Amino acid sequence: MQGIATERLTRLFEAAAQVAGQADLRALLRTIVETASELTGAEYGAMGIIGSHGTLVEFLTVGIDEEIAAAIGPPPQGNGVLGTITRMAKTVRLVRIAEHPDSVGFPDGHPLMDTFLGVPVRASDHVYGNLYLTNKAGGFTDQDETMVEALALIGGSAVSTMQLQERLRRVAVVEDRERIARDAHDQIIQDLFAVGLSLQGLSLRADDAELSLNLASSVRRLDDAIASLRGFIFDLRRVPDVRDVEGELLELIHELGDAYDCRPRISIAGDMSALADSVIAVVFHIVKEATSNALRHAGTEAITASVMADGGTVVVQVSDNGVGFDARSVERGMGLDNLRSRAEEAGGYFEIQAAPGRGTTVRVELPFDTNQA
Repeated sequence: MQGIATERLTRLFEAAAQVAGQADLRALLRTIVETASELTGAEYGAMGIIGSHGTLVEFLTVGIDEEIAAAIGPPPQGNGVLGTITRMAKTVRLVRIAEHPDSVGFPDGHPLMDTFLGVPVRASDHVYGNLYLTNKAGGFTDQDETMVEALALIGGSAVSTMQLQERLRRVAVVEDRERIARDAHDQIIQDLFAVGLSLQGLSLRADDAELSLNLASSVRRLDDAIASLRGFIFDLRRVPDVRDVEGELLELIHELGDAYDCRPRISIAGDMSALADSVIAVVFHIVKEATSNALRHAGTEAITASVMADGGTVVVQVSDNGVGFDARSVERGMGLDNLRSRAEEAGGYFEIQAAPGRGTTVRVELPFDTNQA
């Protein structure tokens, strides 16, 4: 970092502390983008998360408001210069994006962008995503590049730490289950077994026939309780199926797109672990059914899904910019009635927005737990 002004170094160290102090992954990523934009004076910043297919599965932006984002349309998949950074896994700095041989231009409604700095963000032994900055007056400098690379390194380390903490939490859950199972077996079952033996002995020695029968019946019920408790302990000692809902949703979207030319996209926000299993099942069904409908019928290359859990409600939305249809007259034959019934059975709300030539949006709101409905 030789040659970097003390003031900028101080700001970088402050940013490092801010990034390291984040407890939520998306808040962490947004902090990285915002800090990089501030440190360099870039007008726009973004973070692209790379999926298993090497394309961008999430895209966080800074400097672009909701109206402009809506006009741009679906987020980029990582083609052009953005894809170059993914393939090369190293920094790219440009005076003019349009002059790069991999440049593919911008969609309609996209802000004009010229100067560019793109830096990979590594988490552990792989590239987790890419940090993009554009439109710095006078162009990005060597100092900018050095500072953003340092920030990307800090951010990647923070992502790795979060991922490790999550794995450790899962291990802790397994260990805690094992401890409970061991205690239940060593203390509760042994005590119950001893009580059962005592009752059985009393039933054999009792002079009263009715008392003897009652004692024998109690022993059988106690044996049934011990058998049930043993089954509970067995379940505890199995490695639990700790669900990675985000990972499963991403995998589902990729699998759905494999049979088509279209690559659906999905964004996920909020704490998925707060959802009841029954609600998670409905979420997966909605995403799968709505995305499959769009792939089969929409005639589009852009399908975006989103799942957001917040405030006791999870919102699932699937949109395309395809041929559309008249929602008032076409209700069946496309699985829409099935989607509606699924949502309503879970105590949720179903809405569809569609018009010929203007695409389709399916939106479902569900409570975190169907018991709350």
